[in-house]
Amino acid sequence: MTEIGVGILGFGTVGAGVAKGLLENGDVLRERTGLDIRLVRVADLDTTTDRGVALPPGTLVSDARATIHDPAVNVVVELIGGTGVAKTFVREALEAGKPVVTANKKLLAECGAELFALASERGVDLFFGASVGGGIPVIRSLRDGLAGARVKTIYGILNGTCNYILSAMEKDGGRFEDVLADAQRLGFAEADPTLDVDGFDTLHKAAILAALAHGFQPDVHSLPVRGIRGVVSAEDIEQARSLGYRIKLLAIVKSGEDGLELRVDPTLVKADGMLGSVSGVFNAAMVQSDLDDWTMYYGRGAGRLPTACTVIGDIADAARNLAAGTHRPVSMPCAAKAPKIKKIGDGVSRFYVRLSLRDAPGSLAAATAAFGENGVSIASAVQRGAKDGFATVIVLTHEAKRSAVDAALSRIRDSNASGGEPVLFGIEDV
Repeated sequence: MTEIGVGILGFGTVGAGVAKGLLENGDVLRERTGLDIRLVRVADLDTTTDRGVALPPGTLVSDARATIHDPAVNVVVELIGGTGVAKTFVREALEAGKPVVTANKKLLAECGAELFALASERGVDLFFGASVGGGIPVIRSLRDGLAGARVKTIYGILNGTCNYILSAMEKDGGRFEDVLADAQRLGFAEADPTLDVDGFDTLHKAAILAALAHGFQPDVHSLPVRGIRGVVSAEDIEQARSLGYRIKLLAIVKSGEDGLELRVDPTLVKADGMLGSVSGVFNAAMVQSDLDDWTMYYGRGAGRLPTACTVIGDIADAARNLAAGTHRPVSMPCAAKAPKIKKIGDGVSRFYVRLSLRDAPGSLAAATAAFGENGVSIASAVQRGAKDGFATVIVLTHEAKRSAVDAALSRIRDSNASGGEPVLFGIEDV
């Protein structure tokens, strides 16, 4: 039986999960692949902390480069994260002619085109199934199952921290700051939650999905991103609930004749719909194509074992290809012409608006006039009580251009009727 040696770079949460899976489920891999896939090396600067995984003596080392170039290591697994030494090590492994498996979303989102070109040049694989959605198979589905379909739309709830916070705020009516503190205490949020709650983690994943679906490398630094910190309040969560909606942090990838909408934004979705039903730390992605209409992928988007499961699946694919003397000729498609990415103002959807208006005759009329004069049609407008001389008014629009809604809100904000900054969220009726 052909033996394939695996070297893991990074022995954190996911690295420990992959090591555990390879050690405990080696018999399953042998039965399903016909190969003896063995853990040979694990490299990490910290070789003393107990990760709860009993590695064979001599497996854990501190030298990543020695692991990459060890003749017994046939597949290199990068689980360090980031774009610093992780990129250096991935390049070094590819240049050495060794296939690489990674879960590094930031690396793929920012440097994917460069790394896939190098993998193609060296004739080796670069697998990345765990970079989006952890244990859910959305990458494989886009890459393989939908290879012959034109992808129209992708909606993704791709950050478990944000989804947990929004779910808890709805359930208990808590403030963002209090729920975040609870999430940190329970281990659902990092000590520094910036990447999660400000939307950048979701943005990296959205860029990877867009690259797979539309064959180009987006510039993540130019894409619109809005997280949930300082944006989503308990009041708006309750107002959305009363209207039959939930607020979710969505990755949105929508193609049209006038370009591609690619952004991350808190968005209202139907509470009884498939996306609205995704709660807690769970992730989901809904994909619409011309051949298969809507499909949905749901599960745990992070964590030691769910993510490790996807990584090990990629290791198995890389091992099969090595044993067969082949590789995937194109790991990520490259379109002849990259699609035009729409500016945020060019996006079209329905909108939720919360206004604070002076509780006086003519205030609501002035607001509705501002919408009408900018070509925005109102589906409903409901007053939700008054306090200190100002009334809360919830407006739902019909489909409109974001720039038109922004123009209307600018006029309302500057009017004598306004009592505060309007709140705006898109609505996606899936």
